[in-house]
Amino acid sequence: MTTAWTKSGWRSKERIQMPEYTDEAALNAVEARLASYPPLVFAGEARALRAKLALAARGDAFLLQGGDCAESFDEFDADTLRDTYKVMLQMAVVLTFGAKVPVVKIGRVAGQFAKPRSAPTETIDGVELPSYRGDIINKLDFTPEARIPDPSNMLRAYTQSAASMNLLRAFSQGGYADIHHVQQWNMGFANAAGSAQKYKDLANRISDALDFMTAAGISSASTDSLRTVDFYTSHEALLLEYEEALARVDSTTGVPIAGSGHMIWIGDRTRQPDGAHVEFCSGVQNPIGLKCGPSISTDDLMRLIDRLNPENEEGRLTLIARFGAGNVGDHLPKLVQAVQAEGRNVLWTCDAMHGNTIKAASGYKTRPFDSILREVQEFFAVHAAEGTVPGGVHFEMTGKDVTECTGGVRAVTDEDLSSRYHTACDPRLNASQSLELAFLVAELLETRREAQRKAS
Repeated sequence: MTTAWTKSGWRSKERIQMPEYTDEAALNAVEARLASYPPLVFAGEARALRAKLALAARGDAFLLQGGDCAESFDEFDADTLRDTYKVMLQMAVVLTFGAKVPVVKIGRVAGQFAKPRSAPTETIDGVELPSYRGDIINKLDFTPEARIPDPSNMLRAYTQSAASMNLLRAFSQGGYADIHHVQQWNMGFANAAGSAQKYKDLANRISDALDFMTAAGISSASTDSLRTVDFYTSHEALLLEYEEALARVDSTTGVPIAGSGHMIWIGDRTRQPDGAHVEFCSGVQNPIGLKCGPSISTDDLMRLIDRLNPENEEGRLTLIARFGAGNVGDHLPKLVQAVQAEGRNVLWTCDAMHGNTIKAASGYKTRPFDSILREVQEFFAVHAAEGTVPGGVHFEMTGKDVTECTGGVRAVTDEDLSSRYHTACDPRLNASQSLELAFLVAELLETRREAQRKAS
């Protein structure tokens, strides 16, 4: 982080994947109003998360990052937020048991309103309009008026994010996250999984371990860490007017922080080393994520690491690999080797969603469960071969019973997609698929731990 950095320095760079607002006066008024609001997160929280991510990079913790493809104004309610939070807690318990290390829980929530698009416009029935870019920018309705970028949407995004943060903090500290409650939910899933006896067996092993702890005097009543959790927020820092308006200077350290979320990431389409998004993210003290897709070269990656983590600090930079099933072996090893050769401190995680999107015969965009699992398996295999740490997973998911991704133990088919296909952008894992994936990743973590034990 250089002393020359300013939170508005990105404005001298090329605008990529950001809207062109037509009413400059309205935009300026919104930015000024946001700048007067309290930040959504605080520097001490961001520093605590960085410390936990440093542990994950060393294999002493594991990162679970998940949530909606894009948050919606119309579908926001307490039950929806609670259900996704609940599934993430369930997944975290299963992963903790498999890895035998703490699981760092980060939601794609309270800020994930903007989406990059592959094309600036879309055409339906011969009508061409600007693409929908997320509720913080414009509306999904396919009309000329709806697709005009509206700066006032940033105020609504802030209000919804503040409400989400308030509820998540209440869930995390108010007893809802008690590990015994969460494990009861896991047993319910395992019992309903039918022929998948392995899920029930693992759930029973977790329950036996909790029963032993209770008998030994370690219970929710006596141990705070069994009834409360630390839950962090994250989003893609795409709309930089919003990010700049919520940036603050930490009074403790004098270092700027992005007050919009605990962790922010740079997408695969906006990771130009000299671009606006890298410029903004380079100067804030939050943990930064960087999506790494098939087009990234080792030279690109090293330049980006130099820009985003010049001091080589642990916990600062998370590299989120997203190559697609069958492609991981072609791309990830050379990146891992380059990072290792230079001694760079990074956390490697696997986004097994974005490289596995296909168009089903029914016409719906979907993601096959088997492809998602295969990419995670390939990610673990590369790190096993390189002797490095597979530090986490990153999923687009929801607590709702949607039918957007095919497959899983409850076997969503192509024909099922139309019944509950609710996403405005990309297909998400439903609650059952998310938890099933956690059980399968837990098996990979157990296998890795056993291999390390034998090698030591």
